[in-house]
Amino acid sequence: MKFNAAEIPKLQEKCRAIFEEFRRNNPLPQTELLYSTQFSLVVAVVLSAQATDKSVNKVMEIILHRVDSPQKIVELGEHAFAELIKSINIYRNKARRIFEMAQIIIDKYNGAVPLDFDTLVKLPGIGNKTANVILNVLTGARRIAVDTHVLRVSHRLGLSISKTPNALEADLYVVVPEEFWEYANFWLVLHGRYICLARNPKCDKCVILKYCTVQNKEI
Repeated sequence: MKFNAAEIPKLQEKCRAIFEEFRRNNPLPQTELLYSTQFSLVVAVVLSAQATDKSVNKVMEIILHRVDSPQKIVELGEHAFAELIKSINIYRNKARRIFEMAQIIIDKYNGAVPLDFDTLVKLPGIGNKTANVILNVLTGARRIAVDTHVLRVSHRLGLSISKTPNALEADLYVVVPEEFWEYANFWLVLHGRYICLARNPKCDKCVILKYCTVQNKEI
């Protein structure tokens, strides 16, 4: 979305008020995905596509005990790994991508996760959103990952009308003050997951309701 120049300061001011409220209520938000190593975090984020954190964490409990490194996944084999994660949506595709990614990390990066955006997005199963989450969690990089929760909440707050994750991400970098970028994704995701639900949002528990453009309406 191309902003009208006159709109930007007003949106930035609105964003500052919103994120200051988020920060007051949850100063240091964290991912809810289970992980113990950099690689296991990557696996968890890849598995989380089109799946809930709750379902992913059930599988991650098994992974963390058995295959928490790329070497262990390669040793286990793609088929056996797929069986471990079969409760996850599109598990066969995810198993193939994670297995391929594990092999590349071993062959090209000595078993260490490359913590560079341009390198990460070249790995199987990792797109912009996934890379942003990985870097945000593991390095504190000020990157805003956009998922369905972030899209929904941003639209309801009137921060952007962009429909695609990449376009909305670009919009958020314009209107969200940089000091909030490190935790912006967490705040928006958690708000969308627990308060600003797709159906029947819990407006009575919303700390930023006065900034919402739709309030009690479903969208």
